[in-house]
Amino acid sequence: MRESLGDRFFNWINITILALVCVVTIFPLYYVFVISFTDPIEYAQKQGFVVFPEHWTIRSYEYLLSTPSFKNATWVSLFLSTVGTGLSLIVTAALAYGLSRKRLQGRKAFLVLILFTILFNPGIIPPYLLVRDLGLINSVWSLIFPILTSGWYVLLMKSFFDSIPVELEEAGMIDGCNDAAIFCRIILPLSLPALAAFGLFYAVSYWNTFFNAVLYINDYTKWPLQLVLRNMLIESSTAVGGAVAAEMMSEAQIPAQTLKMAAVVIATFPILLVYPFLQKHFNKGVMLGSVKG
Repeated sequence: MRESLGDRFFNWINITILALVCVVTIFPLYYVFVISFTDPIEYAQKQGFVVFPEHWTIRSYEYLLSTPSFKNATWVSLFLSTVGTGLSLIVTAALAYGLSRKRLQGRKAFLVLILFTILFNPGIIPPYLLVRDLGLINSVWSLIFPILTSGWYVLLMKSFFDSIPVELEEAGMIDGCNDAAIFCRIILPLSLPALAAFGLFYAVSYWNTFFNAVLYINDYTKWPLQLVLRNMLIESSTAVGGAVAAEMMSEAQIPAQTLKMAAVVIATFPILLVYPFLQKHFNKGVMLGSVKG
């Protein structure tokens, strides 16, 4: 079937627009990456606009990774992403599995309560008062417990557990397994695609923790990476933020812009590194439980 002149013109316009959108989307990422590796002298000579540097260097990364504030922030973010994700998956999976079993007493009441948390947001003050009364102010656990699970994720995972045949449970009971053994030995191994998908969501959320850190963490040595990066990017004039920015950028003999770009690359690299390994499970997990037959 031959294309008419109008069809070819329409396709050409579509390809051109999509190409421009790709360039506009990719170029800022490319520019951040390039500036972070640009030699400071070359950056100063070209007055900050470098499309492809002649001299590449990792001085900005070496300096950032040697700075106590940035190293502390990196370890805090890694702790949140690993421990927080693991705890969130355990709580979400256990709660969703219990709600998916029809023999659970009060099941409908629990589902209504979870749905209520999705529809109505308490705001900022009640969670802050709760964290304060629990004595978690200035503790990294204050960045985990308030967002330990999500009602929406619980309902999605419950939908996935509903699609697992009940006969598997009955076979486990015949073999002498209790509910905990069935959950650990049968349900969880079958749930790896769903766990990988929700694990990625939780990991990204914990790695990008920002607002809760502003509310609950006053000690800048316990700030996560995103909060330190924010103070670097805006060069905060506050006493604490200014101290962090000064520690990052003073006496480095490296342009502040290259340090900022290197910090952005470091902040985004772990998620970009993890996603390809979870992509196979992620593609399956987002659809499992959506269709029942």
